[in-house]
Amino acid sequence: MPKLERIREELEELLPQSSWVKNQSIAVLLPCYNEETAIAGVIKDFRKALPSARIFVYDNNSTDGTAQAASKAGATVRTEIHQGKGNVVRRMLADIDADIYVLADGDATYDTSAAGRLIDALVTGNLDMVVGTRSGGGAEAYRRGHQWGNRFFNRVVEHLFGDGFSDILSGYRVLSRRFAKSFPVTSSGFEIETELCVHALDLKIATAEIELPYGARPEGSESKLRTYRDGARILWTIAMLYKELKPLSFFGAGGIALMFVSLGLGAPLIATFLETGLVPRLPTAILATGIMQLGFLSMGCGLVLESVAQGRREAKRMRYLDLRSVAGQA
Repeated sequence: MPKLERIREELEELLPQSSWVKNQSIAVLLPCYNEETAIAGVIKDFRKALPSARIFVYDNNSTDGTAQAASKAGATVRTEIHQGKGNVVRRMLADIDADIYVLADGDATYDTSAAGRLIDALVTGNLDMVVGTRSGGGAEAYRRGHQWGNRFFNRVVEHLFGDGFSDILSGYRVLSRRFAKSFPVTSSGFEIETELCVHALDLKIATAEIELPYGARPEGSESKLRTYRDGARILWTIAMLYKELKPLSFFGAGGIALMFVSLGLGAPLIATFLETGLVPRLPTAILATGIMQLGFLSMGCGLVLESVAQGRREAKRMRYLDLRSVAGQA
């Protein structure tokens, strides 16, 4: 008996998960595009870290042997024909039913052995999302330009939506069922991580971060991220989410800017009119009046859309509350 007890304790150390986790189903989700070199190792490592988990690989039109390598490694392989990580994640969360979702990349850059820690934090804290933030790895793993871009996007999101995340672009995170099933995915590409974080901030959902080592890709594996193109898409996504979630601030800022432009054009004309009773530049006066009207119209649109956004926020919140929490599922 002492020997069995010692073995049990050693297993607990290897798999640092609370007893609550053992009563719940876990799904590991790996969206992949041309990851033949790395995917088998990732599946093997997740199998070791989470022996009871189901591992799903969604192949996104790979031109190499990703699907075959994943299937041979023991994962359940499915296909998503719509190109883009956001499209794959949308399909995964719709198709797969589980209590806990582990979302990661198939490129072997994330620490799979930390999956138990992320899940344990989710369950013991009764959270809905735990993000594995990236640290270390050197220039090969985490290029300097990407680090600067990540910091920039973190600051923008923090300024617009509030503080809560230090690495919004991390692809390694654990989600509760009620988060996954109430999250309306609209992104199609790498901006999916940004949308996940903004959704959590908007609904004030309980989240946490755990810093984890970030490694380089194995030889022969190439990053699918295009720095400028995908960076522009992420910035555009942030702007559109701000418009959708905070329309009064978005349209109000535009309205105020238009009003200042109108005043800049019209103030000299008003001063001249008060002195002489004449309007010397009638076209400018008409332009200033039109711009001022546009400013008031923008403010009015913001007020109306703010009510719409609040209604949508309440609907999403009610859908979220319809589902049991992680602790409630235990």
